[in-house]
Parts: sequence; C-alpha cells; structure tokens
Amino acid sequence: MTETVIGILLATLGAGTPLVYAALGELVSEKSGVLNLGVEGMMIVGAVCGFAVAAESGNLWLGVMASVVAGAGMALVFGVLTLTFQSNQVAAGLALTIFGIGLSAYIGLDYTSVALTGIANIHIPVLSDIPVAGPLLFSLDPLLYCSFLMFAAIAYFLYRTKAGLLLRAIGESPESAVSLGYPVIAIRYMAVLFGGAMAGLAGAYLALVYTPLWVEAMTAGRGWIALALVVFATWRPGRVMVGAYLFGGVTIMQFHVQGFGVDIPSQLLSMLPYLATIVVLVLISRDINTIRLNAPASLGKAYHPSV
Repeated sequence: MTETVIGILLATLGAGTPLVYAALGELVSEKSGVLNLGVEGMMIVGAVCGFAVAAESGNLWLGVMASVVAGAGMALVFGVLTLTFQSNQVAAGLALTIFGIGLSAYIGLDYTSVALTGIANIHIPVLSDIPVAGPLLFSLDPLLYCSFLMFAAIAYFLYRTKAGLLLRAIGESPESAVSLGYPVIAIRYMAVLFGGAMAGLAGAYLALVYTPLWVEAMTAGRGWIALALVVFATWRPGRVMVGAYLFGGVTIMQFHVQGFGVDIPSQLLSMLPYLATIVVLVLISRDINTIRLNAPASLGKAYHPSV
C-alpha cells in the first residue's frame, strides 16, 4: 500500500510540473498587464522543437534549451502583435495557439515514431535510499527540482524586489509608471518573453521527461488548464503550485480509480481534469470581489504610449 501511495504522489508531481512552469510564466506575464492566451501553442511548439533537437543531436539538455528558445520565440511574435502593433490580446493569443498547434504538427511529422531515453532522475547517495522520504524528496528529475527553484525565485522577485514591485505597478497602472520614466513596453516585452520561455520549458518537460516521445497535440489542453490556474490562484505563486499539483493529482487518479475497483467509464475519467477546471472557474467567478482585488487592473488592456 505504501508503494502505491508513493507511486501516486510521484506521478502527481510529474503531472503537475508542466502546469507549474506554464502557469508561473503566465502569472508573470499577467502581472505586467498582458493576457497571453497562447500558452497551449507555446507549450506544444516548445515540446516539438525540444524533442526534435534532442533526437537529432543526442543531447537532451540541448533539447531543453531549444524548447525554451522556441517558447520565447512564439511569445516574441505575440509581443510584436500586441505590444508594438497594439492588436487585441485575446484574439492574438487564440491565433498563437492555433498557429502553434499546426506548426508543431508539421515539424513533428518525422518524429512520431522516435523514442528517447529521457532525462533520468537524480540519485543522491544515502538520502535517496531513505524509506518514503527518499523517493519523494531525493530521487526526482532535475527539471522537477528546477520548478521548485523557479517558484521560489518568482515569488521572491515579485514581492521582495524593486523590479518585481515595478512589474506589478505596470500591471496596475502603466500610465503612472511611464510618467515616472519607466519603459512600460520594454518591461512588458520581457515579461511576455519570460512567460513564453516558461511555457517552452513546460513543453520540454512533457517531451523529454514525462513521456518521453513526440505525439501530435501531446499538450492535451494543459496550456488552457495553466491559464485557469492563474485565475484559480488569484495571481499568487504559492496558490499556483498548490493548484498545479491538485490538477496533476486529478489527472493521475483517473488512471488508478478503475484499479481500485470503481466502475466508472474511462471516457468520464478522461474528462475529470477538464471538468475540475470548469468547476473551479465557475466557483471563483462567483467571487467578484476577490478577482477585483487581486487581478492586475490593466490586464488585457492595450497600452498606447502616445496617449
């Protein structure tokens, strides 16, 4: 029984990690006032580019870097459309997702039958052999550990540094920030690029650790769940982590419920993560005051420097 519980917890961590990366990246972007609905597209392009580079070079970490660059490149396209040309952020984000899904399918045509060994877990002598705690704390993969570090770094940056305060101020009132001499558009570009790089890293985790192989549309809506997580977390990093692992747990439980003797159609179990997303969003949307207090005031609104 203990081994089963440990297995479920480890699988939950693995399923939640792509959501952690993507949601934290989107959180930073939204804190600057930019709503990027193209997370799914950035993730899937990051996944296929990382897998292709890893397969061709034989270097998994080079693949991870390619995923980060690909995600940031997609975000740059979004940034040019919305920050430079002042396009509608919602429409541009949806277009980015559609474009990313199509582009990834094209790039991945030659890699659907390719399998990689994947990034291995770290084994720490003595510590990894501790019962229960060893497998859960000291035998994880490097990118999972990196997600913990990214969470700590982002939380510290947003609430303990002057730069983080400036980013949040721009998300609340870009007009006030520019009146003080801060380059609003440049800072928003950096936030958007960071969000894209994190989405690409989420794709790298899927393609090089979690699976590891390339399957068309392998993100399976995780980008949309990451977007919902930011709202679920009311734009707070700690709640993003909790929500990511909560949804990861729901995803994993669908594979174990029938094994526990519960007679539920597999189609219904496959729907669980998405049903949970809808239910959470409906419940949160009823609390208008909480959303107003925590959502950046300029979120999704184009900023015109000349105005």
